[in-house]
Amino acid sequence: MARDTGFPATDAEFDFARQRRRASLSKLSKWMLGQSADVNSILPFDEVVSALGRREERQVGLRVIDVDDIVGSVDRTRDFDHRFRPTTSRTRERWERLAVAQRRGEAIPPIDVYQVGNMYFVVDGHHRVSIARAVGMKNIEAYVTEIRTKLSPEGVHRRGDIVKKDLRRLFVERVPLAQPDRGKVKMTDPWDYPKLAEAVEAWGFRYMQQQRVFFDRQTIAKRWFDEEYTQIVEMGRDCGVHMDKTDAELYMWLTNERYRMIRSHRWDENVARELVAKSMGRKSRAEPGPHRRRRS
Repeated sequence: MARDTGFPATDAEFDFARQRRRASLSKLSKWMLGQSADVNSILPFDEVVSALGRREERQVGLRVIDVDDIVGSVDRTRDFDHRFRPTTSRTRERWERLAVAQRRGEAIPPIDVYQVGNMYFVVDGHHRVSIARAVGMKNIEAYVTEIRTKLSPEGVHRRGDIVKKDLRRLFVERVPLAQPDRGKVKMTDPWDYPKLAEAVEAWGFRYMQQQRVFFDRQTIAKRWFDEEYTQIVEMGRDCGVHMDKTDAELYMWLTNERYRMIRSHRWDENVARELVAKSMGRKSRAEPGPHRRRRS
């Protein structure tokens, strides 16, 4: 809690020193625990919106917002940590001047923020947010501009999460599935999304060659999901193959193993039988076909 000696300037000095010390201790503790440095970093607005895909914005106006929901900044990511504690002493003079004014009861103008989902990013008012946290304020007035994005910001808590969202966004742009189909294609490891996108694009190329017709990305994505993805996943689930994987991971495993073992993009009972046997670690009893040689 903020100290109250009755001398605003002294109290402001105490507040700043305490917040600086807490920022340093937090950084040290994260390092000692072996946690990633981005756990302590404030979220950068431009990187978050770029990863999620900007759609539109609208002016919301003056609102009272929760201080705890303010998680990022437009341009001051180096001066404050994720809890808006000062990370450098160069902010001291302005910080203490505003803190003294607040303790004397002077009017403090609202801050300016961008809203992305339930998160707020400071455009103007970083010191005011930092002071609000230092003295235990729960709410603060803000002029809000809402930014709507292609992907949900849910799950973005630290800088490392931005990369995951960015890879997901790129997949959605390359394979523009409509909801709810899009929600059914998920990878545990976000770095697998580019591999899946390449697989879909390759399938689309072969499909257009067979049909002798050009299709746009939306059409290819829809036909891949309905005619390829859904059927292969259902086959794998019916056979009990890798039940620990997501549907998209199961699809990738089946298609990769099929081509690795058989060098073919076709599906039939023999292919399915070999893949099931492969997943269970036993030899296949599939009947010889055009993809298998008979032993003399």
